[in-house]
Amino acid sequence: MYGTIAHLRPKAGQEQAVLENLKEWDRVRRPKVKGVVGGYIYRSEKNPGELMMTVAFKDRESYFANAADPEQDRWYRQLRDLLQADPTWEDGEIIGTFPATREAGR
Repeated sequence: MYGTIAHLRPKAGQEQAVLENLKEWDRVRRPKVKGVVGGYIYRSEKNPGELMMTVAFKDRESYFANAADPEQDRWYRQLRDLLQADPTWEDGEIIGTFPATREAGR
């Protein structure tokens, strides 16, 4: 698998709009994107006002095909308008996972 970790800093009062934009991506864009596995959005405790987003794809080729898609660029530009600055992106190969079904203490 392959993916990214993004650090996003919404403009003042725009966090909810950023979250809505990401939900819209999931509802409208995701069904059209080949190879997307899923992702998470976090609110940073260490850096108030910062959101972090992780996204996983089945492989590097799927990730970069999405990045090169003009529809993805259009969505990104809408997101960017809600941010203080460009996000930072940390791309890489996903080399391990932790199963979500394990219960604590087992």
